[in-house]
Amino acid sequence: MGLLLAASASTRTLGTEDTIAMNARISVVVLTHNRLGEVTKTVEGLLALPERPAIVVVDNGSSDGTVHALRARFAGVNVVALGANLGAAGRNHGVTAVETEYVAFSDDDTHWAPGALERAVRALDAAPSVAVLSGRVLVGEDGRPDPTCLRMKASPLSSDGLPGPALVGYMAGACVFRTGVFREVGGYEPRLFIGGEESLVSLDVLELGYSIVYCDAVTVTHHPSLVRDAGLRRRMLARNAALVAWMRLPLSEAVAASRRALTLLARERPSTFLRDSAALLADFAWAWRRRRVVSRKVLLMRQRVREAERSTEVAPLTTAVAKPDR
Repeated sequence: MGLLLAASASTRTLGTEDTIAMNARISVVVLTHNRLGEVTKTVEGLLALPERPAIVVVDNGSSDGTVHALRARFAGVNVVALGANLGAAGRNHGVTAVETEYVAFSDDDTHWAPGALERAVRALDAAPSVAVLSGRVLVGEDGRPDPTCLRMKASPLSSDGLPGPALVGYMAGACVFRTGVFREVGGYEPRLFIGGEESLVSLDVLELGYSIVYCDAVTVTHHPSLVRDAGLRRRMLARNAALVAWMRLPLSEAVAASRRALTLLARERPSTFLRDSAALLADFAWAWRRRRVVSRKVLLMRQRVREAERSTEVAPLTTAVAKPDR
């Protein structure tokens, strides 16, 4: 835990030289879709950070004038305009514009705390085996801890030599990556769109031999948008869990995840079940053609986490919360 203590101790005010150094080390990619008000506040917050990171906003085909408004108001911000909503894969286009060693990700309703990015850089510098830091998320005006982060903090995996406990997943809108590793794994799979898209990236990062770590010293605030579809979120999470299982996990897990996804479709969309299930089966076939099961080492890490979940009766650590309306 020494690395975490060192990162936590770095709370001094950044001077000019420090700001220049941080600006050259880390960028922030923000993903947005039809949330001009929220993304404007997020960009304002990023510009006020002492680290002064380079900012890339990826607009996922908004129809509310987001691109024009941001370009008119924030001349120093790189706004990447996509012609359609690509979901999580929009972040890949943002990373293409990144020139720094590290890249932090933000949704349009999440905000990096002052000093958090500096602590992330120092933690990653001190731990070359770590590819991803998942930050501590505080939700709402009262700053209550996100339950997912509490579960991550209690991960059964070792924290020896790391800036926090090791994980098998992370939160996409509150993480910092080594830019090179993000590119090496190919970023987010477009077919998954949104909803548990972190799972595939996580497995591929772990398969490369890197660690994913929860870092309590790296803080993000989250003010959840009211624009979301809970039913769609559930179905996307179930669908994508099955696709990832067909691509990377043992057959028994793929079959079980597929059954859950089909059962959910039948319950929530009975009137369109035949059409939706046919599309889902086509997705399974697509995933099968890309099947590459991860190593026993990675599977054992997942197993330890799942056993800890069962023993404590908490929700899964293996898939982070996602927002299908992006």
